[in-house]
Amino acid sequence: MNIYFACSITGGREFEPVYQAITQALLADGHSIPTAHLADSEVTALESVIDPKDVYERDVAWIRACDVLVAEVSTPSHGVGYELAFALSIGKPVVCVYRAGQKVSKMLTGNTHAHIRVKTYRTAEEAVAVVRLALSEV
Repeated sequence: MNIYFACSITGGREFEPVYQAITQALLADGHSIPTAHLADSEVTALESVIDPKDVYERDVAWIRACDVLVAEVSTPSHGVGYELAFALSIGKPVVCVYRAGQKVSKMLTGNTHAHIRVKTYRTAEEAVAVVRLALSEV
């Protein structure tokens, strides 16, 4: 499966270990993730040298080409919110996961769109299990 993975970059990296656990597990499962580099610790430096227009065009193309968008949404992010809405607007399934107890926008937790699943987790291992289960249902 071709998966677009979305996570906070400029909004904060507190959940980076979870980003890494999810992407590493999905890659090990044989999925393709063009955005796996977003989980890397050096992503802020890597992305800072790319022109904003190029990032937008690249990411929109990757979303159009993906089978599903998976997002870790524990940290608020304008970019991730935009990516989620864009994916839903073009009919892509979306899986959002966040750490239990984190404040997450009600625009996500209250969303009844048929193509979105919003789930909680407590540990990185549980996040991986929740994502795997959600992907099996897509």
